[in-house]
Amino acid sequence: MMEMMSRRPSLPPVHRRRLLGGAAVVGAAVTVPLAARASAVRSDSGRLPADEVPLDAPRSATRGSDTTWRTGPMATEDFALVGLTWRAGANDPRRVRVRTRRAGSWSAWRTLPLLEDGPDPTSAEGRAARRGTQPLWVGSADGVEVAVDGARPDGLRLSLVDPGRDTAAAARAGADPGDEPTDEPTDEPVDPSGEPTSKAKVRAPQPDLRSRKDWGADESWRDGKPVLCRTIQQVHVHHTASGNDYSRRDVPALIRSFYRYHTRSLGWSDIGYNFLVDRFGRTWVGRAGGPSRPIRGAHTLGFNHTSVGVAVIGNYESAAAVDRIVTAIVRLAAWKLDRYDRKPRGKTRVYSHGSDKYPKGWVRLKVIDGHRDTNDTACPGDRLYARLPEIRKRTHWHVKRWS
Repeated sequence: MMEMMSRRPSLPPVHRRRLLGGAAVVGAAVTVPLAARASAVRSDSGRLPADEVPLDAPRSATRGSDTTWRTGPMATEDFALVGLTWRAGANDPRRVRVRTRRAGSWSAWRTLPLLEDGPDPTSAEGRAARRGTQPLWVGSADGVEVAVDGARPDGLRLSLVDPGRDTAAAARAGADPGDEPTDEPTDEPVDPSGEPTSKAKVRAPQPDLRSRKDWGADESWRDGKPVLCRTIQQVHVHHTASGNDYSRRDVPALIRSFYRYHTRSLGWSDIGYNFLVDRFGRTWVGRAGGPSRPIRGAHTLGFNHTSVGVAVIGNYESAAAVDRIVTAIVRLAAWKLDRYDRKPRGKTRVYSHGSDKYPKGWVRLKVIDGHRDTNDTACPGDRLYARLPEIRKRTHWHVKRWS
């Protein structure tokens, strides 16, 4: 996998345990400056590149739970998204924070929750993966400072992501009025393999989907062929915990940033989510392989093999999940679940491949659930999670109207 990753093109140079203090300043713990960037290649301008930057600790520093490691302010090339990753198997830090510089001003310190999305550990994709934080979307920045509280993990890397420019994708997304998917059925229902089914059974229709081309996916970034699930038993609802102040034009770049972070920084084979919904109620295809097929994602550790993962772009711990977001999830869930005769308001017996909440073995879960139901995380945020009962009920009635 690492050999294949090294062949990926260099790119021009964000959920979810509970946020701890949000914009907290570095406290009174012992502060150890990192001998950071010692092995990082700087650009001609002397700034850190928008790429994968190793953060090397001083050999004489002592680790401890009360230690805060800080890099000090670092000038960088322009980047839009930031995250940190470390070697799989290393101890997780107690807390990771960053602040960024934009237009000459530094932001407040912001906590990056640990990432609990991911491929199943027994899969080839999972064995190659790194640990990390949720990425943070900043839009545009040219400086960063990192603080790591507690034990500093081995192989710590700073990921600065510039998703590149796709003016055509941005223009299409910006011109889109943000209309919700229609209720019009597709010309012909299809089964999980993509082949037409008997017209005697009418299924919930496919909603309006924006394709990978619509968000400007560079197919050379992904690694390996899509893997099929044997069936679909669940829809897992997530949020990206990456910020809510994005525009319609920003969405393609946001998704490209997630894609790049998942593949280049974390070592996954593709973007982790099967689908993404933006705050304007538009649904975007995530992982490659065909939206009508049961593609195995890397979104819900231990439960990817019989499920679909949909992530709402933004942080819904405190922000409201508006009706157009709920409607998009309902129509997507109805389409995917009805093809397998799943009951949106029911429960199903699923096998856990092992997560931080469930060991390997059988467990009974809701057909439509939130990420926190399967992993130790705050995802999909309190405000979105509170709407799941409504989503289940509405999905049930949406399926019923087409049966």
